[in-house]
Amino acid sequence: MIAFRNFALRRGERLLLSDVDLSLHAGARVGVIGRNGCGKSSLFAVILGEHEADRGDIDLPNKLRVASVAQETPPLPEPALEFVLGGDAELHAVIRAEAEATAAEDWDAVAEAHQKLAAMNGYDGEARAGRLLHGLGFDAEAQTRPVAAFSGGWRARLNLARALMMPSDLLLLAKRGHPRPQKILTRLRGNVR
Repeated sequence: MIAFRNFALRRGERLLLSDVDLSLHAGARVGVIGRNGCGKSSLFAVILGEHEADRGDIDLPNKLRVASVAQETPPLPEPALEFVLGGDAELHAVIRAEAEATAAEDWDAVAEAHQKLAAMNGYDGEARAGRLLHGLGFDAEAQTRPVAAFSGGWRARLNLARALMMPSDLLLLAKRGHPRPQKILTRLRGNVR
């Protein structure tokens, strides 16, 4: 459960939220709606631990895993599929460790990496990333193109896929600038359980 008690938030002299008392239970789907500048992103920043409340408390479970969609993506040279796979940092680290161990011919480390991949169901990671990308409109060829090759709207989709790839208990989505077509929203609902 996430609980806000007597929560208040300011940005500079401007009061964005005050006297918020709210409990969000597991499985709840909540929309935070408002005009630009009303405090939605600032609220997300508090949840992510990037800012503090000006008053009151926010209680988050100790091991809460939070995924959020990045608002910007630099023009990276890595392929789209690789970028999305990086959303699951633990899986990505094990895959990298396995590749490095193989290159170094460290067979004990290779075996250890394979055990970790099996335990975390990591062998299907690339397929999961591919399915997410396909569901967001990226065909097989597009999944191999560098992130830098995509426009801002397509990079926003890459950021969404990367966030969905991350194992999380809480997913924070902020709509900023790029409308999401109905087809994409329908597919997104299927990924949010």
